[in-house]
Amino acid sequence: MQHSGVLHLRNGGTSVVLDARDTPLPAIIWWGEDLGDLTDAELDDLATAARPQRVSGGIDEPVALTLVPQESSGWFGTPGLVGHRGGRGFSTRLETRDLDVTVHDGQITGVVVHAGDDEAALAADLELEVTSAGLFRQRATLTNLADDEYAVHALTLTFPLPAGADELGDTTGRHLRERSPQRRAFTVGTHLRESRRGRPGSDASLLLVAGRQGFGFERGLVHGVHVAWSGNHRLLAERTPTSEAFLSAGELLAPGEVTLGAGESYRTAWAIGSWGDGLDELAHRFHDDLRARPHHPRRPRPVTLNTWEAVYFDQSLERLSALAERAAAVGVERFVLDDGWFRGRRDDTAGLGDWYVDETVWPDGLGPLIDVVRGLGMEFGLWVEPEMVNLDSDLARAHPDWILRGRSELPVPGRQQHVLDLSRPDVQAYLLERLDALLTEYDIAYLKWDHNRDLLEPGSADDGRARVHETVQALYALLAELKARHPGLEIESCASGGARVDLGILEHTDRVWTSDTLDPIERLQIQRWTGLLLPPELMGAHLTTPTVHSTGRTVALDLSAGVALPGHYGIEWDLTTLDDAGLADVGAWVSLHKRYRDLLHSGVVMNADTDPSSDVRGVVSRRRDRALVTYTQVTTSVTYPPGRFTVPGLDPERRYTVRIVAGSVTGGPGQSPLGWAQRPITLTGRQLGHVGLQAPVLYPGRLVVLELTSQS
Repeated sequence: MQHSGVLHLRNGGTSVVLDARDTPLPAIIWWGEDLGDLTDAELDDLATAARPQRVSGGIDEPVALTLVPQESSGWFGTPGLVGHRGGRGFSTRLETRDLDVTVHDGQITGVVVHAGDDEAALAADLELEVTSAGLFRQRATLTNLADDEYAVHALTLTFPLPAGADELGDTTGRHLRERSPQRRAFTVGTHLRESRRGRPGSDASLLLVAGRQGFGFERGLVHGVHVAWSGNHRLLAERTPTSEAFLSAGELLAPGEVTLGAGESYRTAWAIGSWGDGLDELAHRFHDDLRARPHHPRRPRPVTLNTWEAVYFDQSLERLSALAERAAAVGVERFVLDDGWFRGRRDDTAGLGDWYVDETVWPDGLGPLIDVVRGLGMEFGLWVEPEMVNLDSDLARAHPDWILRGRSELPVPGRQQHVLDLSRPDVQAYLLERLDALLTEYDIAYLKWDHNRDLLEPGSADDGRARVHETVQALYALLAELKARHPGLEIESCASGGARVDLGILEHTDRVWTSDTLDPIERLQIQRWTGLLLPPELMGAHLTTPTVHSTGRTVALDLSAGVALPGHYGIEWDLTTLDDAGLADVGAWVSLHKRYRDLLHSGVVMNADTDPSSDVRGVVSRRRDRALVTYTQVTTSVTYPPGRFTVPGLDPERRYTVRIVAGSVTGGPGQSPLGWAQRPITLTGRQLGHVGLQAPVLYPGRLVVLELTSQS
């Protein structure tokens, strides 16, 4: 396809315009709303209009913000490429040598920029793509053309922002409270978020977002970036004194971690950008892109019971068989045996690494339990933590050199455990043999793959070099090989809950464990902000005991079950403690989830912007003829009764009948009946989105579920 020096990438409602004229590397002059069909002359004028001018006190040749900013072109901000050859050759001038474009239905949807620097003896391929969902992806491959080594310190990709972005949003967190949102003004300077934990970490921000001040889920122009990588990474937002504003994303490399020999290459992870009018629209692009993958889970997500909070380490065939019978009775479809099944594992201080069934607990192996589970019509799943090792294990005693370390002594332990060096072929071979043996011997449909500590000093015992980059690559290869050997196997990414949630790990897994806390009040926030990246079917969400194990909070079943309702549903509860009425109540919520599962796992997620006392969210079908919405009273409201709440995301012209399908709006002292709850009412999507419904008077910590249906 012929093109001028200005390229217009279009797909999925997104435009990206590249100015490849007269600059060492192309500059992105627009990323956002589709600009429509543009002629070469119009593109040329658009690029000319965006060119900076020389000013007093500045350099003589005004610099444009290119794909990989370089000091050699006059850039004073954070550079895109940082590296050297033994302290020399720190300055690079990668320049475009050729462009290869990808065309779909007559539109350019991607480009590969082939660049090189003869003096620095480097070559680079910069890949840009706009997906059918409107995501903008970038990746770079750097190759060393010289005989001497080139040490790469950083290689990050830039995402320029439109005028008006004056507020930044990201998330932080901790174990049991991931995805806590925070905001700051987007002023001149750099806002940097780095993950140095060997995994993204509980405190990691899934995305770094820039937008117009006050942006919310419903409205406000926003742009955000994510790194599809399961190790150390960095996200930054920068505004320069010369008015450039951009986001940047890439892997965070330790000193010497990537050193290229002659002819060797380093390829970055994909940095992925999304935008929208409101955070929901930004999130929808991620959701649509994930659902379009050929390996995205297609069959209904099995309702899962996990045994951890039911039995902890107290395992026996009798006790777990009784639990399995109760699980099947309430409609569970997958039964997962958690930690404690393998050799020497009576608590969390020993056994990790010894992936053999413990003969003292399971003298006949896991077969008898699996027979019970399968006989009840459920799949069987198993917890593993292959990347970790306890010092009190046969593996650690036999192979102390297999443990990651930066010095001769071991790093500070975490959770009484250390981390295996997956970059070693012998470690890879051992883990593959053990896991493959278990999956071959037993009918295991699902692995709950855990990763329960952050990494410290993650280096090789052989040469002391940093190994996070190589261990992540080895992890991906191990997961891929297990799935190739065992078609249909599903794997969950769990890492102390939600400490490894990224689109890199989700290329090889089928869901994430969103958080180790099952407290529904905490989960409201955690699931909402994890949902910026992931659709509900990829987020494990379980109902739990009336007294929550992680917080001690007492919660009603409707809150616990209703908050979990949209996700990959499950139960974390010793059901043998319930009477028949209690089991019937749990079973009713499982049935409710199954009734709406197809809608919840295929529709468009909606989050209403409310005051902190309440929470309104839901899923609207693709045809916008159905919706399931939850209203949660989080705390008491300043006003009594509360005001109205609205339901965004509906078709404004359709008429919707509103019904309560779970939960109750009655029971408060002196409370009169709520009018619209007494009988089904019908309102248009425009009326529901603007006028709204009178919020019910609920006790804090209670929830109601609404169904909206339209026949037109």
